[in-house]
Amino acid sequence: MERELPSINIEGTDFLIDINKVELRKKNNPVNTISIYVMSDVEDGYAFNYSLQEKNIPNLISNGEDTSVKIPELVVLDPAGMAEKYKLTPQELENKTDFDLMVDQTAFNDRTQKGMLPTINIEGHTFYVDIRMDMLRPKDDFLSKGIVFDEIDHYFSEEANAYIIPYNPKTREFQELDYDSILVFPKDLIAVQFPFQRDLDPIGWNRNGGWNIKEDLKRIGLKSHFEAKTIPWKETFLPQIITENLMVLKEKTIKKKLQNKSVSFSKKEQGSKGRKM
Repeated sequence: MERELPSINIEGTDFLIDINKVELRKKNNPVNTISIYVMSDVEDGYAFNYSLQEKNIPNLISNGEDTSVKIPELVVLDPAGMAEKYKLTPQELENKTDFDLMVDQTAFNDRTQKGMLPTINIEGHTFYVDIRMDMLRPKDDFLSKGIVFDEIDHYFSEEANAYIIPYNPKTREFQELDYDSILVFPKDLIAVQFPFQRDLDPIGWNRNGGWNIKEDLKRIGLKSHFEAKTIPWKETFLPQIITENLMVLKEKTIKKKLQNKSVSFSKKEQGSKGRKM
């Protein structure tokens, strides 16, 4: 049996507090939701602008009156739900904040207190996520230039919400393909997938951008280590490009044969005319 969700009244309207979806949901209209992640973190809670007409955060075309609203943290709004979600006793929950529960504190301390960079394993080798140097830097391999984020920008897949790049396991580097002429899957390269740099190291991303280091950590989460995925070439965009290149090659071959036949026929005609003379 599902427990009854607690609620909070905002400017005369009741909203259910759903800690699993991390949102407020209008009691008599479940389609109307307000994500905690779009609110601003403030001391002891969250703040946001609230449209009295739309009963939500104002959008760009809102014309109605809006007001500033502040709500307590989820550990205050629904302590029982937060204790259940994070497998804590009521006593263990005492003096805890949302940040304490929603962000891996070991990973946070390793990154902020010990200065440890997150790592990612790519095809058996460890890389450091180095936002300051704008790259994935291979551990103990000073001959490799690694994977520079600026060079793989066009390889970000919106569909996968990740980079999918051609990678050379021998050099431990990103290696560009010649898409204008490629006709078969590359034998020495593989396709690897890994998250955007903000997701790999949100603290480094925030520092580099001059933002609060805790910005978006509740939404993104924090990890010390990642595993890149190896993607079969047939599951990437490469088969389509190869098919198109083969078609172009076929058309060029046919055109060349026709041209050769035309030249041969023309020479034959000229030879025949010469004999008649």
